[in-house]
Amino acid sequence: MPDRRHRREKRALACAADDGRFCASAAARGKITMWTRYAIYYTPPSGPFAHAGARWLGWDVSCGKPLTAVAGEASEKPRKYGFHGTVKPPFALAEGMSAQTLEEEARALCAGLRPVTLEGLQISALGRFLAFTPQGDTARLASLAAEMVRGLDAWRRPPTDAELARRRKPGMTDLHEENLKKWGYPYVMDAFRFHMTLTGPLGNDARVATQSLASTHFAGCVPKPFEITSLTLCGERADGHFQELARLPLGAA
Repeated sequence: MPDRRHRREKRALACAADDGRFCASAAARGKITMWTRYAIYYTPPSGPFAHAGARWLGWDVSCGKPLTAVAGEASEKPRKYGFHGTVKPPFALAEGMSAQTLEEEARALCAGLRPVTLEGLQISALGRFLAFTPQGDTARLASLAAEMVRGLDAWRRPPTDAELARRRKPGMTDLHEENLKKWGYPYVMDAFRFHMTLTGPLGNDARVATQSLASTHFAGCVPKPFEITSLTLCGERADGHFQELARLPLGAA
């Protein structure tokens, strides 16, 4: 356990960027012992793409530090989640389950699953918001996400009626409703579409201007090919922001 703690502290220290605005201390992480929900995300490894995403949103999920958001108010809604792509959506722990066994099972699952390589990422308009979406065949990525949703379902506390009502949105299909009842979230399994959210809902003019700004901001640091070699267990803090708890290598078995 000391070795694992040392690795996490070292990783948090490593997210200090050349402009000095990224976390320079892991001490704050140790003070946060309660997490309201957990999620399995893809988060980019430390480097230019991860740093650009954190600056864009205004939150560094790798070490739980607020930043000045390049996107301003446009990124206010997704900011608390950090720069990520959802694999298993946020969930509260089921009764009798622990965060330790969740991490152990998530790590074991990831060790038995292969990394995924896609052609790249592009900035796309998804309805009224902007996100990075994958280029190329996403079948293996969808399969990976399904394995994580299914494999960790025993750790998910079933949603309350009030939570189900909040997650029901206009335009949901029968498939979405089935997923919501079975898995606690509409957009999983056959309805899964990987994306890394960049903004909240925008008007047409604002969307065009923000997409241009995003293209400039991320220029030169978007990975090509786009390789997913690990997933990330994240926890939701009491203030609603998510923070990295453990990086889970794929194919480590």
